[in-house]
Amino acid sequence: MTRLEHFTTEVDTVVSRMRALDAGWPEHDGVAVFNRVYLAVTQEVDRRLDDGDFADGRAATTLDVRFAERYLSVAEDGPVPACWRPLFQFRRHPGVRPLQFALAGINAHIGHDLALAVVDACRTLGCEPADLEDEFDHVGDILVSLEERIREDLMPGPDLLQIADPLTHLLGAWSLERAREAAWSAARALWALRELPDLADEFARRLDAAVGFASRMLLTPLPD
Repeated sequence: MTRLEHFTTEVDTVVSRMRALDAGWPEHDGVAVFNRVYLAVTQEVDRRLDDGDFADGRAATTLDVRFAERYLSVAEDGPVPACWRPLFQFRRHPGVRPLQFALAGINAHIGHDLALAVVDACRTLGCEPADLEDEFDHVGDILVSLEERIREDLMPGPDLLQIADPLTHLLGAWSLERAREAAWSAARALWALRELPDLADEFARRLDAAVGFASRMLLTPLPD
């Protein structure tokens, strides 16, 4: 299980790095589509942190930045784990629609990175996952509300989205809420296995592969 020893303390720095990535990628690049979505989420979390919406601002900031570092370490030319590989491989495929790119990135980030980020944050703060549950849930609620807006912004028009449209069926098979619940369970399992590094690494590898498989399904090229 990869550990990120580097820790950036300011959410604003994370936002700046995402903006720099966005400036360097074509608008319709699949990773750029996800990056814009994640940038909006991070800016919203930053705004709520500034407004004092989190009971424990330090814990929320730590979790948010650790979470972002998992994505940025890949996006900034780092090793690409299995969960992110489909998005990077299909990022320029003409048969994949923007909403698919966005949800495949969300799936990789929530399904795999979030669990590891909880463990990262616990190590940084010297706490247990249970101590971060309120912050985890609060960030998750922001993601759920923004996912609804994302679907509205990136979904084809009503005239194109018929009940028989393959995109309707594909997107109906994935749920952010279920992915978030699974991430919390995975985080608790990884924390419980922290004194058994071989088992923890095996669990993390299998999680990585399973999430990558789901992302590959979400990126199934569709007819026009």
